[in-house]
Amino acid sequence: MSSETKRRLPTGLEGWPLLGTLAAILTVATLAAFASSGGSEGIRMAIRLTARTSLVLFLLAFTASALFRLCPNPWTRWQLRNRRQLGLGFAVSHLLHAIAITALSVTDPILFSALGGSSMLLAGGSAYLVIAAMAATSFDRTAALIGPLAWRRLHLFGAWYIWLSFMVTFGKRAQLDMAYWPFIGVLLGACALRLIFNRLSFPVLRR
Repeated sequence: MSSETKRRLPTGLEGWPLLGTLAAILTVATLAAFASSGGSEGIRMAIRLTARTSLVLFLLAFTASALFRLCPNPWTRWQLRNRRQLGLGFAVSHLLHAIAITALSVTDPILFSALGGSSMLLAGGSAYLVIAAMAATSFDRTAALIGPLAWRRLHLFGAWYIWLSFMVTFGKRAQLDMAYWPFIGVLLGACALRLIFNRLSFPVLRR
């Protein structure tokens, strides 16, 4: 393998094959989490798993340009180049998360209500609308339809709205369980990276 290939492909995956691989892994992992316990507990495990995979993929897309500016290397170059696919991978993960939440509401409405119920769906609903809009406009043709200015504003607003949604969600959990505080720290660190190195000028799913 040439030095140029090693520089460009630290993971061996690029572009749309990367998205396909992420979608397959996420789907299998979610099904495995459910199958490990089955029933309501299995669904809750799938919910927790997809919450974490969504956070990881979102942060990889959210910090891509800032990390490249901070420390340009083969990994951050790959991360920046594949930011669109990482963002769409986040959308896939969060779709699986929504499916798992819906499954819990149908199979065990009493437990679902005890865990937050309709208020949880209401709080997350607006975030899902933003994610859907960003995912739908993450392709060249659909991005061209709305124009570069609208695209930029949508993805910049969406990136920070999703970041805030994660902060609120994990912040509520952190009040009851200290195990969630590291997630809060990572989110704050990602915020600082973007504010310092991006100056709020780069959208999360850049074309």
